[in-house]
Amino acid sequence: MTIAKAEAGKTRIGWIGTGVMGRWMCQHALTKGYKATVYNRSADKLQPLLELGAKQAKTPKEVAENSDVIFAIVGFPKDVREVFLGSQGALAGSKPGTILVDMTTSEPSLAVEIAQAAKSQGVFALDAPVSGGDVGAKNAALSIMIGGEKEAVEAVTPIFETMGKTIIHQGPAGAGQHTKMVNQILIAANMIALCEGLLYGYKSGLDLETVFKSVSVGAAGSKALEVLGPRIMARNFEPGFYVEHFIKDMGIALAEAEKMNIALPGLALAKQLYEAVRAQGYARKGTQALMLALEHLSNVKR
Repeated sequence: MTIAKAEAGKTRIGWIGTGVMGRWMCQHALTKGYKATVYNRSADKLQPLLELGAKQAKTPKEVAENSDVIFAIVGFPKDVREVFLGSQGALAGSKPGTILVDMTTSEPSLAVEIAQAAKSQGVFALDAPVSGGDVGAKNAALSIMIGGEKEAVEAVTPIFETMGKTIIHQGPAGAGQHTKMVNQILIAANMIALCEGLLYGYKSGLDLETVFKSVSVGAAGSKALEVLGPRIMARNFEPGFYVEHFIKDMGIALAEAEKMNIALPGLALAKQLYEAVRAQGYARKGTQALMLALEHLSNVKR
């Protein structure tokens, strides 16, 4: 089936979930000329988009009834299931030819389930999780990892291009989510190293900002160090990506690894450390709050 490529001023988009990242992602599409119908459980978070001309819907179903391409970026797999497959979900309001795009980090098996349910109604579904956090979302510099049918990916790509710089079709339904699991596994070990390195530097009496100038440009450099290192040094633990969402992602990856009969001990350790962060009351802080748990473990007072 040939699908028309998305076009600003013509293709109507829907957006479900306007939190730390979703707000900016939708806003970029709006500023590029796409008309949008939006929904969020906390309606006050819609205000910046409504001021740019978006229209508010009362349910995900209503979003779909007024859209050609519907995006969602919500919290957990149960939320994904509800906003796409629930009685008031987007699929219930979709007509044949509609494209559903889940940009949440969620379960690969759920992505396949949504794609199959959509196909039975003549609807297309893509799983397109992203990496880049709040900074990437705000700067339209996200990496977008996509699973689903090639024709649907090509049709939505002009909208993806308003949000990200790296847009890659990884394979069939679920492939985007599996790719995001690879991303999260890589980040998990890196976050331990980032926080342990800065903790060591602090305890040894070094000036961390001076240390940062040396280590950020060599082999130890990373995007996490570049973006989150300065936040840690400034004692800024506000979220670019929530601890509780990262724990969810690591749990999904470990469950998938078990299905594939592979051992990921580094990821398991990272998840346990982040469980400690959550237990200390920092579930809604950013992933850099791992530093707080490590300081507690080592009895370092800051």
